[in-house]
Amino acid sequence: MKIERATLREIPLRLKEYFEISSGGSQDRRIVLLTLEGEGLEGWSECVAGDDPSYSYETTETAWHILSDFLLPRVVGRDIAGPEEVFSSIPWVRGHGMAKAAVEMATWDMAARADGVSLSRKLGGTRGAVPVGVSVGIKPSDQALHEQVAGFIADGYARVKIKIKPGRDVEMLAGLREAFPDTLFMADANSAYTLGDADRLRELDALDLMMIEQPLRYDDFLEHARLQEMIETPVCLDESIKTVGDTALALHLGSCRIINIKPGRVGGFASSRAIHDMMRAAGLAVWCGGMLESGVGRAHNVALASLPGFTLPGDISASRRYWEQDIVSPEFEVANGEMQVPTGPGIGVEVDVDRIEALTTRKATFG
Repeated sequence: MKIERATLREIPLRLKEYFEISSGGSQDRRIVLLTLEGEGLEGWSECVAGDDPSYSYETTETAWHILSDFLLPRVVGRDIAGPEEVFSSIPWVRGHGMAKAAVEMATWDMAARADGVSLSRKLGGTRGAVPVGVSVGIKPSDQALHEQVAGFIADGYARVKIKIKPGRDVEMLAGLREAFPDTLFMADANSAYTLGDADRLRELDALDLMMIEQPLRYDDFLEHARLQEMIETPVCLDESIKTVGDTALALHLGSCRIINIKPGRVGGFASSRAIHDMMRAAGLAVWCGGMLESGVGRAHNVALASLPGFTLPGDISASRRYWEQDIVSPEFEVANGEMQVPTGPGIGVEVDVDRIEALTTRKATFG
């Protein structure tokens, strides 16, 4: 499979509502899209890096730089046997997993199209539908929170993730549990706490949460292991897990019982599948997280979530949860707590190239 041409585009998309987490919030997304072409095929992907380094050191600007100056000039023109080999000639590029993931995942889309199969099947997916949840940002009042959660439950989501921070945590979640006693809830702290808050976090044990996600530092393993020994609620790692090696360290230390696999965060599908396999061998659960992706990134996430080890509902919400209009057709929908896995070749949805071109604010072509 030869990669003959690459096109980078940046488009702005505005979220339907302001989305706040413990480190801040936003309503506007600068989305970097990548198209690879070769031998009559094309592959699409999305770089999940954000505007600022509040989640990761990678940003829209650093990703554009790494893609433009280092990755794409060395990928275009190469003939590769498969997606796993796309970076074999440039092992010296360290880090920058989000930029690398954009290239690797577009290559997987190309490879699936070359075989005439869905991306899900190419990755080893086994399900035609995946359980999905929804993520709720920090709200200014309990009333606003309860109203939004009630709406998502009515929409059929299988699980609701609640963003928390000091001052908006235990009492807020206790009120939700009282109002919605049968709903599957989890909490996501985005590194808002320290080990000194262990007594406070232990209070969550009474609320029957599925997990608490990344309560401590974004790069920590040791203190998460100590916290997991102190509380009954399963700890889930997100930001800490960037590589397969990070997963091995977390398992060795007992830092968590669950991992949120975001393919864009861990460098792509090869790494995602390896982490999935390690956790499955350890008898532990994984789920697929989201990064406020457009339909292009969402299609990749749905395909990954169809693998057998993704037993917990992922953050793969319907297109209309975030966007007035997505950039793919058909848009993604949720019914009875599930999302259908596209069955067409590659990512299985049609990319609206005309709309993307109309929205494009920056573009670069290679090859």
